[in-house]
Order: sequence, then structure tokens, then C-alpha cells
Amino acid sequence: MKAVRVHEFGPADVLRYEETDDPRPKANEASVKIAAAGVNFLDIYYRSGFHWGGHHRRALPYIPGAEAAGTVAEVGAEVSNVKVGDRVAYGISNGFGSYAELHAVPSWHLITLPDTIDMQTAAAVMLQGMTAHYLTHSTYAVKSHDTVLIHAAAGGTGLLLVQIAKMRGARVIGTVSTKEKVRLARDAGADETINYSEEDFAAEVRKLTDGKGVNVVYDSVGKDTYEKSLDSLAPLGVLVIFGQASGPVPPFDTAVLNAKGSLSLARPSLTHNVASHDDVLWRAGDLFRWIKAGKLKTQIAKTFSLADAADAHRELESRRSVGKILLIPE
Repeated sequence: MKAVRVHEFGPADVLRYEETDDPRPKANEASVKIAAAGVNFLDIYYRSGFHWGGHHRRALPYIPGAEAAGTVAEVGAEVSNVKVGDRVAYGISNGFGSYAELHAVPSWHLITLPDTIDMQTAAAVMLQGMTAHYLTHSTYAVKSHDTVLIHAAAGGTGLLLVQIAKMRGARVIGTVSTKEKVRLARDAGADETINYSEEDFAAEVRKLTDGKGVNVVYDSVGKDTYEKSLDSLAPLGVLVIFGQASGPVPPFDTAVLNAKGSLSLARPSLTHNVASHDDVLWRAGDLFRWIKAGKLKTQIAKTFSLADAADAHRELESRRSVGKILLIPE
């Protein structure tokens, strides 16, 4: 099969489109013929050789890619939840292997697609969608009348978070960096937007909440935002850090959480929130139902052929794109 492989860590140029052996599914795996694979910042972190937290460098060579949709081509002896010919999708937070024509996947990660969901939509929503789901349903279960602050509200996960928080009855404040992104966040349902490149977002949050603060902050930025995120919270509020686009949050004295109003801090990951087939069926199943009902919209920014994976990475790294980038095998 054709696949994209990384033989050395580095810039996008290290992605090599080449011939490699077809994967053979183990007893608990299904081989998926990939129709579309999602491109994520996680793929860039791994490709660059970053080592942080619980994420270790990949053993070289490896095939990047943690989410995709396609058709089951072969099943292992113990697989009963899917069969050859089924249309399926998956998203595995610490996964790899999707930048390929075929990928052997542990079958518990697979969800069968309803007829109403096309392959590209499914590939675009698995990782970011299940992340937005667990953040709003499990890490901090958003309630009607909550006020929530979502950083990078016009990003892939941000736009989904805005929509799901609104579905749950919250007032949503989103931070963005450009006027174009203000429009995107508003279109997704944000009640208020703050351009953090021009305004002090903590001060603006206080103004917008009559000095009370918000119940939860969803922060994927990390180092540059966490202090003012804490300052944006109401007493008993929760800061949820689920990414670190600006770098990791440095160690700090937890007594600060007490002083600022008995706050809580969460640092969750998809791995621990999608740990079983039932989790996949719940979270991805909700996403597909909302998409079918017109309550949740996904935005596909651009598709690239699998051979052009390096260009897809450059596009994502440039932060020019708004919406999901997909790779399509020929």
C-alpha cells in the first residue's frame, strides 16, 4: 500500500510518501480502507519529535494520523462489532497509522457510520468532536445558565465546543485573534467574543459578567493564558486545560486556587475519556445525531491528496486554515 512515513523527526519535509507493507489485522483488529484521514496538531507535535507529559517520541519509522473514516476490508478472528464492507470511523488520541491506504485498528475504537454521515464529515469530527463532548459532558458538565469561556473559539475544537455548550443552555464567551474569527465564533453561537490580541480578556470577562466571572474556562492555549483564565473564574469555578498551543503551564502554588475563590483545575485527555467501546458509541453517537439534526456543523477547510501530506502539515502550521484539513488517499 501507499502510506506517509516519518523516518526522522523534523519539519514537514520529513513526511515521505512511499510504498510499504499492507497491515494484517490481529485477532482483535479490523483493517480499514481509508477514505479520509484527519490532520491534527498532535500529528505535528509527534512529527517534530516533541516529548511532553505522558507523550513520548514515536519509534521510527512510523505512519502518522490518529483519526479516519473508511470501509472495513478485513477483520480479525475475535472481532464481532463490525464486518467487511461496513462504513466506519475512529479517533484514537495517542494513535498513529491513518496516513495510509489501509490501517489495522483495534475494533473497539470503531463506530459504524449512519447513512446520513459521509466519510469526510466523519473523519473531520472524531477527535475534536469527542474531545468537545467529554469536556462539556464529563470534565465539567455544562449546565443551563452556566457562563463559559472558550479560548481559540474559532479553532476546530473551539467551534464544536461553542455549539455543544450552547446546546446545553450556556452563555458562551469566546476568545479569538482576528475579526474573521469573531464572525466564525459568532456564527457557531458564541454570545460574546473577545479579541485577545487587542483586549485583556480577563478584564473583558469581568465586564461581561458584572464582575462575577465564568463557571468554567476551556483553555487549549496553556502558558500564555492560564493566569488570566484563573482570573476570569467565578468562585468555585473550574479551569480546564486540555492543550498547550503556547507551551506547557509552568508549576505554580496550588494555594492560588484557594485565594482566587476555591477554584478547581483539570488537565484531562481524550485517552482516559474514551476508554471503551461504550464511550465511543456514546460520544461519537451523540455527534452523529446532532449533525443529522442540523444542531452541530463541521467545517472542512481543505482536502489534500495523501501524497501531499507535507503541504497539509504546512497549511495547519501556518494557522491560515479555518476548519478541518483532511488527507484523501488516491
